[in-house]
Amino acid sequence: MTPEQFRAHAHQLVDWMADYLRDVGSRPVTPDVTPGQVRALLPATPPDEGEAFSRIFEDFQREIVPGMTHWNHPGWFAYFPANSSPPSILAEMLTATLGAQCMSWSTSPAATELEQVTMDWLRQLCGLPDSFTGVIQDTASTATLVAIISARERARTRSDAPLAVYASGEAHSSVAKAVRLAGLGDHALRVVPVDGSCAMRPDALRQMIDADRAAGLHPACVVATVGTTSSTAVDPLTPIGAIAREHDLWLHVDAAYAGSAALLPECRHHFAGIEAADSYVFNPHKWLLTNFDCTAYYVRDVPALLQACSISPEYLRTAHDADVANFRDWGIQLGRRFRALKLWFVLRSYGAEGIRAMLRQHIEFARQFRSWVESEPDFEVMAPSPFALVCFRHHPAGMDRAELDRHNEALLARVNASREVYLTHTRLSGRYTIRMAIGQWQTTEAHVARAWELVRGAASCEL
Repeated sequence: MTPEQFRAHAHQLVDWMADYLRDVGSRPVTPDVTPGQVRALLPATPPDEGEAFSRIFEDFQREIVPGMTHWNHPGWFAYFPANSSPPSILAEMLTATLGAQCMSWSTSPAATELEQVTMDWLRQLCGLPDSFTGVIQDTASTATLVAIISARERARTRSDAPLAVYASGEAHSSVAKAVRLAGLGDHALRVVPVDGSCAMRPDALRQMIDADRAAGLHPACVVATVGTTSSTAVDPLTPIGAIAREHDLWLHVDAAYAGSAALLPECRHHFAGIEAADSYVFNPHKWLLTNFDCTAYYVRDVPALLQACSISPEYLRTAHDADVANFRDWGIQLGRRFRALKLWFVLRSYGAEGIRAMLRQHIEFARQFRSWVESEPDFEVMAPSPFALVCFRHHPAGMDRAELDRHNEALLARVNASREVYLTHTRLSGRYTIRMAIGQWQTTEAHVARAWELVRGAASCEL
C-alpha cells in the first residue's frame, strides 16, 4: 500500500468511524449471534495472495461488526464503563502510526517524559500525595500483580516464613490470581470478612493478622478496595492503613473503577487514608474517556518496585540509564506501547472541568435511578451507591430466596433481550443482584429512563 493509497483508505475509515460514533446508539447494544456463527463466516485457511483493502473493509463491516458488542453504546450499563472518546481515538491512530517501542528512555525519550508529566498531572487532579510516582500499566490486574510481587520481595528480605496476603471477599478476582501468579499459592490469600455495606472489617483484618503471626506466618500485604466490582463498596483506608503500618504490611489500594471519582472534591472523602498506601491503581480506560488499555499505577517506594521488576541485560543498557526512568523496569512487560499520548490528548481536550462535569452527570443519573427503585414498593436497593452504580432487585411478596433469585435472573434476561440496553448481575450476601452501571460518555438521562422503563416492564411479566 503506497502512502497515497493509505491516505485514501484512511479517509474512508475515518468517515466510517465518525458515523459509528454518531450512530452507535441506534445499533443493538449486543449482537444476535450464537457461538461459532462468526467463525463460520471466515475462511479456515489464510490467503495465499494479498487482497484488496476495499474487500477487507467490506468483510469487516459485513462479518465482524454485526458480531460485536458495543461497549460505547449509550445503553451500556453492564460491568463497568469502558470509555473511549474522539480525542483518545485520534491519539491511538497517531500511536499506531509512530509504531514506537517505548520500553526505555533511549527508545523513545518523548514517550517516557510525556508519561512522567501526564501521570503527575493525573496525580495532582486526583489529590494524591506528592510522595506517589506514577507509571502506566496495561490493566489493573497487571498492576495488582506488580504490587503483590513488590510486597513479596520486601517481605522476603525480612523473613523466611510463609507469606500471607489479605483482601476482602469483595476484592476483585485479580487479587487471588496475582497471589497465585506470584508463586505464593492459593492458600496464602486470607479472605477478610465484610460488614453490612460489603466493606472490609478492620477488626477482622487485625484478628487474622494476629492469628497468622501466632501460627508462624509472615503477613506481607493487604489489598484494600475503593469501589468494589460487585457493589462499589469502599474499604475504610484509614484504619486499614494504620494496621498495615503497625504490622509492616505493604498496602495496595485498588480503585480500578472508582479512582476517576477522585477528580471530584466532593468524592475525596472516599479516599481518606490513601496517603498510607504503598501502591495505588485506577483505570482511566474505565471512566476517564481514555480507551483501553491505560492503567494508572502509583507507588510510594520506587526503589522497592525496581528491586522487584528490574533486570538489565547488557543489550538493554544505555549511557543515560543512571539519569532517566526506564519504564521497562517498572512492571511485567519489556515492550511498552505509547499509552501516555491518548491520556494526554484527553486531559488537554476536556480539561479537568470537562471531565468533572461528565463524572457529576453520571453520578446524578445513578442518584435518579436509585430514587426510582426506592419509590417502587416491589423493588429494593441492595447496597449503597457512592459512585454511579446501583445494585437492586425486584422483590414481590411471597417469594422465597431461591424463587427471588430465579425471578430476577429471568427479569434481567428479558431486559437484555431488548438489545436496547445491557445490564449484568452479581451476588451480594449470596443474593442475586442486578447492577446498573452508568458511565458511558454518550449516555443521557433519556437512556437511563429507558432502562428503568424496560426493567419495570420486565418485572410485570409473568414467569
